[in-house]
Amino acid sequence: MISRFFRTAAAALLIAPLTPLPVPAQGLFSPAIKVDEMVITNYEINQRMAFLEVLRAPGNPRDLAREQLIEDRLKLREAEALGITVSPEQIAAGMEEFAGRANLTADQLIAELSGLGVSAETFRDFVRAGVAWREVVRARFAGSAQVSEAEIDRALNAAGGGSSVRVLLAEIIMPAPPAEAEAVMARAQRIARTTSEAEFAAAARQYSATATARSGGKLPWQQIEDLPPVLRPLVLELSPGEVTDPLAIPNAVALFQLRALEETEYAPPSYSAVEYAAYYMAGGRSEQTLAQAVGITARIDTCDDLYGVAKGQPEEVLDRSTLPPDQIPDDIAIELAKLDPGETSTALTRAGGETLVLLMLCGRSPAVEEAPDREAVTTGLRNRRVGTLSESFLEQLRADARIVELE
Repeated sequence: MISRFFRTAAAALLIAPLTPLPVPAQGLFSPAIKVDEMVITNYEINQRMAFLEVLRAPGNPRDLAREQLIEDRLKLREAEALGITVSPEQIAAGMEEFAGRANLTADQLIAELSGLGVSAETFRDFVRAGVAWREVVRARFAGSAQVSEAEIDRALNAAGGGSSVRVLLAEIIMPAPPAEAEAVMARAQRIARTTSEAEFAAAARQYSATATARSGGKLPWQQIEDLPPVLRPLVLELSPGEVTDPLAIPNAVALFQLRALEETEYAPPSYSAVEYAAYYMAGGRSEQTLAQAVGITARIDTCDDLYGVAKGQPEEVLDRSTLPPDQIPDDIAIELAKLDPGETSTALTRAGGETLVLLMLCGRSPAVEEAPDREAVTTGLRNRRVGTLSESFLEQLRADARIVELE
């Protein structure tokens, strides 16, 4: 249940610049929300906000913190009602699992969080609620998630052909060097409220750093599977005209507007790895550096050609990587999704905007397709059914609770 958030959050942690977050001192421990007889304090909200900010979780941090803490209270109360207790060993294992998604140990992640004003107890409480809810779901719904042989057969038949969703998006990627980050994020939040394609296109022409800026940020039709993993759930939650919450990426903020969505009979290919090269150029997005990047692009056809461009320079100016799609940094993955092999992008920067990234897609390695495993399909169907049941149950708990905002 919490694993979906773990994947997104931990991936974001790998690329997010860690900067201390201020926590208001006034009224820290006064009650902010009552959930029936249970109290949530301002301190807890501020701590969860800081935790979510470090993880670069999408959405408004304050709203998300309040929502999560309310749900945590309901989850823990339901666990208590069922006689479920979470042992220290279970919590410790959950913390290690969470930290491991960012290639850290729990102690290492606690140290990182502590340096940013987030207490170990905040991390522990977050994991404890998730582990408790997993046990609640198992106790309540494990026996209700049976699937028929006919359902399994249909799923197996669909796995061979199937259909897919494709989306028509527009993008804005605004440079946000540290000195301008706050102002750029405020601008992004204003743009995110629009549902007008014309307004979004005008903002793209004015602010976006991508090659699509001239066309109002408009992208061609894309299969949903071709989008970076971090972007897919955000896009699928939109209705046409709506815009994602601002997505913080290194030295930039990204926004995406859904223009149209349709289901197709296309069977999407899957890729085991993506190979790309990044050539780092001093000067950031200055006219001179961008002009140099255009000149380099004009005389290269493949990633191998970049070795000639970088010849005689320090080794670190050229980085060539081959990674599974879910391990590629989000900002790079967003740009690679628009490219065919041999094409380049100059939308990204590093070093606080002082270094321009000339990014080139080298190629994609198709995954070896294996015949669907009946047991795996059965497990997947059961998990999906349990997920639906548990989400509905949590919504009912929330609807039955008396939730009072005290501030």
